[in-house]
Amino acid sequence: MTTLRIATRKSPLALWQSEHVATALRAAHPGLLVELVPMSTRGDEVLDRPLAAIGGKGLFLKELEVAMLRGEADCAVHSLKDVPMDLEPGFALPAILERADYADAFISNRFEDIGSLPQGAVVGTSSLRRQAQLRALRPDLQLRDLRGNVNTRLAKLDAGDYDAIVLACAGLHRLGLGDRIRSRLLVPDWLPAPAQGAIAIECRDDDPAIAALCAALDHAPTRTCVEAERAMNRALHGSCHVPVAGYAALDGDALSLHGMVGCAEDGRSVRAFSTGRADDPAAVGRDVAEGLLRQGAGEFLPPRD
Repeated sequence: MTTLRIATRKSPLALWQSEHVATALRAAHPGLLVELVPMSTRGDEVLDRPLAAIGGKGLFLKELEVAMLRGEADCAVHSLKDVPMDLEPGFALPAILERADYADAFISNRFEDIGSLPQGAVVGTSSLRRQAQLRALRPDLQLRDLRGNVNTRLAKLDAGDYDAIVLACAGLHRLGLGDRIRSRLLVPDWLPAPAQGAIAIECRDDDPAIAALCAALDHAPTRTCVEAERAMNRALHGSCHVPVAGYAALDGDALSLHGMVGCAEDGRSVRAFSTGRADDPAAVGRDVAEGLLRQGAGEFLPPRD
């Protein structure tokens, strides 16, 4: 192979992430040519409705997967938090890169943190997970939907449509916008989306040559942590339709995981925490999911088939 083609969304953040992967691949494989294949996805194009209402985060993947199946691209780069718990048949994730900042960011032009917002302040986010945690902390706030890429969301804040918005720290740092962060929302009081801050490479599972090239970028500690978070989410049948949050951390051979399931309508939530062996992250994830279900998380989850 002389050229590796990476399918990517066209948003500035997606292009940054894909170029980041391309640079790392060139460094890992001297002589390898890497090019981006930018594409629009339905998730990028439909901005007037919440993501959960139009099919969920999987809409960001579908067109990229079709491009790989047609032979128009060899792999695709994603924010792992946008990747469904179970991939479409025929696909695999040969590399999960080292995680960046996991936290959510509180962004405002006038206020330092959530606690300093005035009564009835307007906060923008379309994430049910963020809405549930905001309502738990400040039931007086007015929460309004906010879609679009990072720059679009910041422009709406700057135009005065919102008193504050909540975005991922990692995306802001990657775009050189870290100075917009007024405060980081930290574990255990506030939990991120499972796998937030991690970039994944997807390829066809019948192409071992491509998988081997990409696997050079895999970061084992990050994979361990996000596998626990995703195992918890999978056991809960979580998706963007459900406010599920989780964050795992390694300490030597021990792996810990905080998990939460909540209600975006009234802020009620249940939380669980567990530790286990780093060599079995799926077990830690399932343990936290079982703890959440014992506490009544099923009330906030869709009926199981």
